[in-house]
Amino acid sequence: MSNKILIVGGVAGGASAAARLRRLDENAEIVMFERGAYISFANCGLPYYIGETIKERSKLMVQTPENLKARFNIDVRINSEVIEVDTQAKKVRVNSADQGTYEESYDYLILSPGAKPIKPPIPGIDSEFIFTVRNIPDTDRIKSYVDQEGTRSAIVIGGGFIGIEMAESLRERGLDVSLIEAAPHILAPFDSEMVAFAEKEMTDHGVKLVLGDGVEAFHEKEQGIEVSLNSGLHLSADLVILAIGVTPDTGFIKSSGIELGARGHIIVGEYMQTNCDGVYAVGDAVETTDLDGQRTTVPLAGPANKQGRIAADNISGLNTKYKGTQGTSIIKVFGLTGASTGFNERTLQRMNIPYRTIYVHPNSHAGYYPGAKAIAMKLLFNDEGKILGAQAFGSEGVDKRIDVIATVLRLKGTVDDLAELELAYAPPFSSAKDPVNMAGYLAQNVLSGQLDIFTVKDLETLQPEEQILLDVRTVEEYEQGHIDEAVHIPVDELRERLNELDKDKEVYAYCGVGIRGYIAARILKQNGFKVRNLTGGYRTYDMSKYSPK
Repeated sequence: MSNKILIVGGVAGGASAAARLRRLDENAEIVMFERGAYISFANCGLPYYIGETIKERSKLMVQTPENLKARFNIDVRINSEVIEVDTQAKKVRVNSADQGTYEESYDYLILSPGAKPIKPPIPGIDSEFIFTVRNIPDTDRIKSYVDQEGTRSAIVIGGGFIGIEMAESLRERGLDVSLIEAAPHILAPFDSEMVAFAEKEMTDHGVKLVLGDGVEAFHEKEQGIEVSLNSGLHLSADLVILAIGVTPDTGFIKSSGIELGARGHIIVGEYMQTNCDGVYAVGDAVETTDLDGQRTTVPLAGPANKQGRIAADNISGLNTKYKGTQGTSIIKVFGLTGASTGFNERTLQRMNIPYRTIYVHPNSHAGYYPGAKAIAMKLLFNDEGKILGAQAFGSEGVDKRIDVIATVLRLKGTVDDLAELELAYAPPFSSAKDPVNMAGYLAQNVLSGQLDIFTVKDLETLQPEEQILLDVRTVEEYEQGHIDEAVHIPVDELRERLNELDKDKEVYAYCGVGIRGYIAARILKQNGFKVRNLTGGYRTYDMSKYSPK
């Protein structure tokens, strides 16, 4: 007897589960419910359609009900919202535009309801000039409004991935764009000194950033809408994009007996199963674990697709495990790319996990080959060399470096593995020592004691009577900008000028990106000095001080 499997929600997780189920079991009865008219669409591409980087709306449609029926023999029911789940009787209640309200039984149930935009009870938030970005109808409404002659300005509320992508897309359409973020910085997966690269890129492209300020109220005006902020600042625009985060869309199962987390996410085990018999859940609405076994929620398309496949495997008896998420993500910010994987510093501090930090600023490919661009990379690791996380910003080559580190992290690798990796090299693509190798080498030097380092944060506790801050860059670099109170001795003159430094004090050396500082540190250490090198050099220091105001 064949199984009857109901899937609630399509897009990434649900559609992946449906296709995988059919490939594994030709005889199963598979029914998919979608409350909207679009069963599987590229939701990550929605901002780029609004910005007209993606020209054709049809390109956003991954699958249609007709295609799923023809190729996979799946009964797709659009405009059909599942409003209740009875896990004891194994049935769901459906509110359908065509059939009214009815019940459907199941042997197995896969929940993929996704997440919906957060709309806090701020006065005026229901204005017709305020839009959210979740699905195709949302996108159509925004694009139609932006396409109108006379639409010249927009305010984006929220500095997460969707907010940044929408701000960029609207700016590319020629609108005046302001972005408001209540936190001190945009893009929470990145640490503050790294995300400054993105903040500078946005301001350089004309986006006004308002950070550390929240919305107090919205007020409709004769022409558009005004946003009042907690600081007393008032901004006006033709439209507002609300992108302050998402919440799991799980209200319909709150009385089902399915266990939910503190924020409403569906709690699942390693097989994507819930606490109820025959019920699985995938995608943005679930709470899983990270690679260290800690409970986490990560609303990303990659994990959702994998989870859908795994749920289908386990319904089909393959016993496949979901081994945790590491939150690998990437974003385009005008001409810049930012990517990260694993933990950031804030998370490690919150979890009381000891860690070390290094920065490198290598070129994307061989410097002598035209077009080489600098990459800013940050690596987090522990005293045993285990990789905990990484972040990078640059205009070229960021994606493959973070992907390589993400792979090593997934395989529980160490900084030694980064140093030993044999990666593809030719001058147009990389350097003989790839940026990933260079991060590994530096981390090895730190762990072996070859190099003692300090970070920008350590500058706050420097004591002039105990430490000397030493700038080893060229005269020209020093004159263009330097850290206050720094003694200046170019590295190529250091051996002849050692007598200018007090051996009773510890030397805190820095250069442009860390390489010359390392050479200076080796010279000083072998001449009896106690010395540390600023990891990431002046470039990291300079960006840590950047403010868009």
